[in-house]
Amino acid sequence: MTGFARVEGETRDAAFVWELRSVNGKTLEVRLRLPPGMEGLEGEVRRLVGARLSRGNVLASLSVRRVEDEAPPFVIHREMLDAVLRLSGELVRDGHATLPTADGLLALRGVIDVAERVPSPEEAALRQRAVLAGLETTIEQLVAARQAEGRQLAAILEARIAEIEVLVNAAERDPSRDAASIRERLARQLSTLLDGSSGLDPARLHAEAALIATRADIREELDRLRAHIHAARELLDKGGPVGRRLDFLAQEFNRESNTVCSKSNATSLTAIGLELKVVVDQLREQVQNLE
Repeated sequence: MTGFARVEGETRDAAFVWELRSVNGKTLEVRLRLPPGMEGLEGEVRRLVGARLSRGNVLASLSVRRVEDEAPPFVIHREMLDAVLRLSGELVRDGHATLPTADGLLALRGVIDVAERVPSPEEAALRQRAVLAGLETTIEQLVAARQAEGRQLAAILEARIAEIEVLVNAAERDPSRDAASIRERLARQLSTLLDGSSGLDPARLHAEAALIATRADIREELDRLRAHIHAARELLDKGGPVGRRLDFLAQEFNRESNTVCSKSNATSLTAIGLELKVVVDQLREQVQNLE
C-alpha cells in the first residue's frame, strides 16, 4: 500500500502541484493539506481518493501559486501620503529634515499597497475543475505505483504459500501419523501404565487410549490448511484489493498451525508445526502491505 505520486498543472491564473503519499494501514485514512481558500475541496478530494483506494494512510497535499498575466495594480492611500507630506514639510521648515524623495515616501508602510485580484466566480470554478482533474491524474499514478508494489508482493506471498504447502505435505507423510506407529506407541504407553499399577482397569485404559488417539488426529487440520492454500492462490490469481481477505486467511492459517502443534504427539510433527507457524507469521506480515 505504499506509493508516491506528483502532478503539476496550470490554469489561466494559477499553477498547482498535487502530491499523494501512501503507507500501510488496515483501513483507508485520508489526511489533507490544502492552501487557504481551497478548503471547500475537502469533501470532493476524499470522495475521489475513496473511489480508487480502500486501504492505507494517504496524505494529499496541494500547493497553489498565483500567476498574473500583467503587473498587479497599485493602490496609493492618499490620506496617509498627505499626512506624511504635511509632517515632512513641517520638519523641513523647522530645519529638522531635508526634503523627502518620491521613492522614500512610497517605501513607507501604509502609503502604497498591491491590490489583490479577486477571481470571478467563473474563474474560480474553472480553477477548481482543473485542480480536481489534476488530482484524478495523481490518484491514477498512485494506484499504478501501489499496483507495481502489489505485483512484487504477490511473488513473495506465493513463495510463502508454497512453503506452507510443503510443510503440510511433510506433516501428512510424517511417520508418527502412521496407524501402525500410533498403535505401537499407545501399546508401549499402556504397557508401562499396567506394569506400574495393578489397580488400573485394562479395558478402561484401552478406551481412553482410543479417545486420545482420536483427539490427536490432525486430519481435519491438514484438510483445512489445504483448503486455505487453494483459497489464497485463487485470491492472488484474481488480483484487485484482496488484502483484507488474505489477512483473514492468514489468521486461519495461524489457527490451524497452532492446533497441529497442540495435537502433536511426536517431536518430528511438533517441529513441522513450529516451522509452519514461522512461515505463517511471515505471510501475515507481508499481507499487511496489500490493499
